[in-house]
Formats: sequence, structure tokens, C-alpha cells
Amino acid sequence: MPGGRLTQQERQQIALGLADGLAYAEIARRLDRPTSTITREVMRNGGPTAYRADLAHRATERRTQRRRQATPREAEALPQAYGRDAEAVREYEEVFTTVMMASGMPTMMSRVLACLTLTDAGSLTASELAQRLQVSPASISKAITYLESQGLVRRERDERRRERYVVDDDVWYQSMMASARSIAKIVEIARQGVPVLGSGTPAADRLENIARFLDFVSESTARAAKQAREILHAEPGTPSGGTAESS
Repeated sequence: MPGGRLTQQERQQIALGLADGLAYAEIARRLDRPTSTITREVMRNGGPTAYRADLAHRATERRTQRRRQATPREAEALPQAYGRDAEAVREYEEVFTTVMMASGMPTMMSRVLACLTLTDAGSLTASELAQRLQVSPASISKAITYLESQGLVRRERDERRRERYVVDDDVWYQSMMASARSIAKIVEIARQGVPVLGSGTPAADRLENIARFLDFVSESTARAAKQAREILHAEPGTPSGGTAESS
């Protein structure tokens, strides 16, 4: 199985495979590459619908050049626990970040969320984040403010009274609930427009259909989040929504 960086010709084959609707595993088989290599390549360069071979090749060259120009401190990989491969972790963090960006999250916010998520502790201080990401404290502060507004991080104080930013399972539950509430507000606004535009008119009917659709999505999201939280937090052997029997 060949190693090393993907060639421009291989990237063109990836683009053709995506255009033909091939799965990552099939593209990888045809190129005799690991599926993970193809997945990382596509996700860090726009995703399956926006991948372009020439743009991906130039972007990789720019990333390689930036790494070569980095100072020794910046280029030094952080020590990895549990015998992890530092390069594999770095590449995965890049893919995680790209996926978050593809979902609509801004770049710095995606980088901060990825950095927090991939730490074993699930929490870091502002200075730790700034050092790991090699950005200014102001950039971290802006990113945290955004992520907190989306319910994706929470703040807490450690034993040294330092503010830490935390990502855990409950944070994702809170984020889903925040999303459901946000959708519910759109439902409310849409329905307010129906009498304004005149019930039965094309525009009012469109608003009513939007409200009905999003109302269902909002309720389903909140219900699914609550059920998942109950199941995941339940003690082993405890039925969902029930309590453990005392022995």
C-alpha cells in the first residue's frame, strides 16, 4: 500500500470518484490507499460536494509551507497520552475542525471546539487554548462567547480560581435544546406573519407550512435529546425513564 502525500493525479481521481457518487472506501480501494486518508483529504478540502482537486493540491502545499516556516515551538507536537500517534491526532483534529466548518461554524470557533473535545480532560483555560492554537487571547475570547451562545461550552472555576472552558456530554444536550428553542422562535415568528399577510393567501400559506414543519422538527429534536440523555445517563440494567431498584 503506497504511503506519503497524495499526488495531484490521485486528487483528480478522488474528484472523479466523488462526481460518480463513489463511497470513500471504493475510492480508497481504487487508489490503494486507506479509507481514512481519503476521508481526511475530502473533509479538509470542502467536503464531498465542494471538493476540487486543484484547489486541494494548492491548499496542501500552502499548509506544508506554513509548517516548514513555523518556529520550533510552534512545530513541536504536544506529548500524547495512552501511546497515541501525535501525527494521527493532529490530522484527525484537522478533519474534525473541517467538519464543524462545513456545518456552518466559523473557523476559529471550530478550532476551539475541536481542541477542547479532543482533550482527555474536556476542559482548558484561555491561556492553554491560546498556546495550543497559537492565536491571541482575544480570538479565544470571541470563539468562547460564540460557542457558549450555542450551548456548546460551559464555564467553570478550577481549584486555582482560573476560568476553564468545558465540553462534555451534557454540553451537547444543552446545545440540542438551545437549537430546539431557536427553531421554536422561528415557528412563533412565522405564525405571527399569517394574519399579517392574510390567511389563505399564498405567502401566508407558505409561512404556515414553514411553521408546521419547523414545529415538528423542534419538538422532535427536544424529545430525542431528552430520551438520549436519559438512556445514556441511566445506570446499567435500569429501564429508560426508570430508577434503579434498591437491593
